[in-house]
Amino acid sequence: MTGVANASYGIVLLILVAWLAGFGAEALPYDYTATTECLSVPHKPQYNGGIIRDPELNHGLKEWSKVGSPDIKHRSVDGNSFIVVEGRNRSHDSVSQKIYLEKDKLYTFSAWVQVNEGEHPVRATFNTSSGLRHAGITTARSKCWSMMKGGITVDTSEDTHLYLEATNASVQLWIDSVSLQPFTREEWESHQVQSVEKARKTRVRIAVLDSQKRPVRNASITIQAKATGFPLGCAMSKNILTNTAYQNWFKSRFRLTVFENEMKWYSNEAAQGREDYSVADAMMKFARQNSISVRGHNVLWDDPNMQPRWVKSLPAAALWKAVWNRVNSVMGRYKGQVIGWDVMNENLHFSFFEGKLGQDASGSAYQFATAADGRTTLFLNEYNTIEEPGDSMSSPAKYIQKIRAIQAYKGIHKNLGIGLEGHFRVANIPYMRSAIDTLGSLGLPIWITELDVQGGPNQVRYLEQILTEVHSHPRVNGIVLWAGWRPEGCYRMCLTDNNFRNLPTGDVVDRLHRQWGWMPLNGMTDSEGFFEASLFHGNYSVKVMDAPDELMQSLSDDQVFEVGPTESEESGPVEIVTNVSS
Repeated sequence: MTGVANASYGIVLLILVAWLAGFGAEALPYDYTATTECLSVPHKPQYNGGIIRDPELNHGLKEWSKVGSPDIKHRSVDGNSFIVVEGRNRSHDSVSQKIYLEKDKLYTFSAWVQVNEGEHPVRATFNTSSGLRHAGITTARSKCWSMMKGGITVDTSEDTHLYLEATNASVQLWIDSVSLQPFTREEWESHQVQSVEKARKTRVRIAVLDSQKRPVRNASITIQAKATGFPLGCAMSKNILTNTAYQNWFKSRFRLTVFENEMKWYSNEAAQGREDYSVADAMMKFARQNSISVRGHNVLWDDPNMQPRWVKSLPAAALWKAVWNRVNSVMGRYKGQVIGWDVMNENLHFSFFEGKLGQDASGSAYQFATAADGRTTLFLNEYNTIEEPGDSMSSPAKYIQKIRAIQAYKGIHKNLGIGLEGHFRVANIPYMRSAIDTLGSLGLPIWITELDVQGGPNQVRYLEQILTEVHSHPRVNGIVLWAGWRPEGCYRMCLTDNNFRNLPTGDVVDRLHRQWGWMPLNGMTDSEGFFEASLFHGNYSVKVMDAPDELMQSLSDDQVFEVGPTESEESGPVEIVTNVSS
């Protein structure tokens, strides 16, 4: 944090900062720990197993029962006991435990799993009255233990059965350190508040002093954000170029955007060799003129149905050249104008380029991208990684496997990023948090890149829950909403009607946006001349609005300061040097 004082008259501002210690309700802390390392010995169960009985499986099937008719063996290696399920004939042949789940609680789940050969998906499933509900999935390997982390909420309170299933019925399934921890909604919200206070805010102490550095008591001040440290943006469509109402609505709210379709290959080069960036150029100009940052979306899209028609029939050699040209064309054109590139879009669900060019296609694309714009964060962008715990193709484990494969290629800079689209049907908040925990273990920037919620009676409620959760997660660096306006309707979620009056979804976004730092803060100095507040990271102006008459006549203009993370979590103020002239 820095403080800048430009006063040349009678009152100056001294900015002090202190870490906010001991904030929040007394509640069981949430364990954000996750690992993607395959270990020789599993960790102890989180929360000592929570409500799971015999979480370390030390007592055979005393607290567990068979699912199907597999053979169950109890083993111990180097003092660690676990269950081995073998002789499996179906994917769900496993062990199970009866659990009572309550509808008003949120459950975080974890377990450690292993298979006897190869590597295979293993999923945690609850058998509920409304059907099977998946809580998490990972890739289990042989000769080492993998952590699975997930979560679940239920619509009704009921007895359910938890079991772990390996999709390949021919492999042995080893299970250890199972945990299921319930939290009330109040406890969960306290985690969010505490995380925001720690990761997004800093406690600031402002002293109003006169020219003799004496405190000014009972002075009214106003603090106004000029820029916040956590970006929340929204997609825009080309309609913004010709619609003044759309322009005014957008630029009054957002300082971050992504072009919905106008920077995609099929928009820029519908016919081979005939490039057209006129629409994207115009949108970039509008963004620059209004100080709106832009994410580059997307360079290549692995979905075969999203290629320019002419690309589909190219032989391998010609396709390699076309890919190289595409990367250099779009990235070269907008180099230095975007804050990140979605280099490979939906690379886990689709494999157009890999099918045509071989498994080197993804890594080579990032090599080309690094050469074209190596200073900008290069993202892998994917859906269902945080939305759907049952999607084995894009699970956190699969995502991390792909990122590591890309990192292994020579010439790729370390500045890779994790792009999570976030096209939600429902809000499984515990699973979403756990998935981000797992991805966060890589230490790479994480962005929610295309957030929307499917229409329905719960759309607004789910949107607020999801936005609140991802904003509070310490590993998330920014959010972009996928709500580009079109007169015929948005992709799945609009924020405004065609007269640019907010819909309920837009009201939620506006309200949260204000709460996350844009709302002006008014206060008064105390008897010692101080005003103290917890401020979101960002740039602020502060103005003394009212003070004793003899001082008010010599007040200066607004003074500006920046709030950022503290270097230490120690409590107690740290003085920031200010430049004061009198």
